[in-house]
Amino acid sequence: MPLDTSADSPVPVRTVLQLVGGWISRLGRVWVEGQIAELAVRGGAVFLTLRDPVAAVSVRVICSRPVFDAAEPPPADGARVVILARPDFNANRGSFALTALEIRAVGVGELLARLDRLRRQLAAEGLFSPERKRALPFLPGVIGLICGRDSAAQRDVQQNAGRRWPAVRFRVEQTAVQGPYAAGEIIDALRRLDADPEVDVIVIARGGGSLEDLLPFSDEALVRAVAACRTPVVSAIGHEQDTPLLDYVADLRASTPTDAAKRVVPDVAEQAALITQLRDRARRCVTGWLDRETAWLEAIRSRPALADPVREIERQAERVDALRQRARMSLTASLDRASDDVAHTQARLLALSPASTLRRGYAIVQHRDDGVVRSAAEVKQGEMLTVRFADDQLTVRAGADTDGG
Repeated sequence: MPLDTSADSPVPVRTVLQLVGGWISRLGRVWVEGQIAELAVRGGAVFLTLRDPVAAVSVRVICSRPVFDAAEPPPADGARVVILARPDFNANRGSFALTALEIRAVGVGELLARLDRLRRQLAAEGLFSPERKRALPFLPGVIGLICGRDSAAQRDVQQNAGRRWPAVRFRVEQTAVQGPYAAGEIIDALRRLDADPEVDVIVIARGGGSLEDLLPFSDEALVRAVAACRTPVVSAIGHEQDTPLLDYVADLRASTPTDAAKRVVPDVAEQAALITQLRDRARRCVTGWLDRETAWLEAIRSRPALADPVREIERQAERVDALRQRARMSLTASLDRASDDVAHTQARLLALSPASTLRRGYAIVQHRDDGVVRSAAEVKQGEMLTVRFADDQLTVRAGADTDGG
């Protein structure tokens, strides 16, 4: 109801502000669309300035930190959003603001949020793991190329690859690269190329475009088909800043189709220069090794044993002769000493022999049993005795008187 006021009966400011706050609170919750012009985080609250997408009008928005963090993707300056808000009027300050209860991205922001959720899901399954990525062949025999019909991407890949390696061969599959049928056609072409045993690497190429144009290359079915390929896959989609999900699952990401041509085939001029460098290096290594071995052989040949081998043999022969002569002299001296020792021993034996005593006129008297008679008392009367002389012997009989000798 309108207030009944006049110049004589005015109402205080607080009353007017309280009434304004009451009227605003009756609006209830509303969905508001706009663009974030300013964003500030202070403690547990986030303060936004939401600007109208057409008119030069803005409103202040306050939301709690949990509400702000729940938004996907996280709101940023310049992002377009829709906010479920409750209008609030602070009667004490006379200020109006919206209290945000939910924040959602719209347009591109919503699309990015959906792609980000799919990216996280596929990454959790291990499809983007570096361990599953395969190395490209050094020089592919046939390159499978998936591209648009009569596209600039096809010309870029083929021309740049041909400049680097003129003998390169391609098997081209032309498909739709945008629109609702693009993902299915690319998957079919991919399977045909993967089944061809001559194809060593597959390049999926497309020029730049908007996020919506590049959506087929973020299709979940296409990403899973690339992950299941046996042939290495190179992604060459858009420009450097474009990153569809195909870039994450491919074995190699090229920033542009031209870059893909440079990464897939080697440069024949660079390889020829590299071969020349390696050949020169190998020649230097072999030449240095031969020089060292030649110097070693020359040093060995200069040694006396090899320079005059007959002289060494003669020297050794002289040494053998000297040793032999020395051995002969030593053996002769030993034999002479032994002969002298034998002669001395023989002379001593002869000097001590009973035969020598007998030759000096002595005789040996023996019993019949060869026992030597040492005294007359041992001889019995009438006993036959043998008397031995130096040259002969005789037999005698002991007389009756033997005691007197």
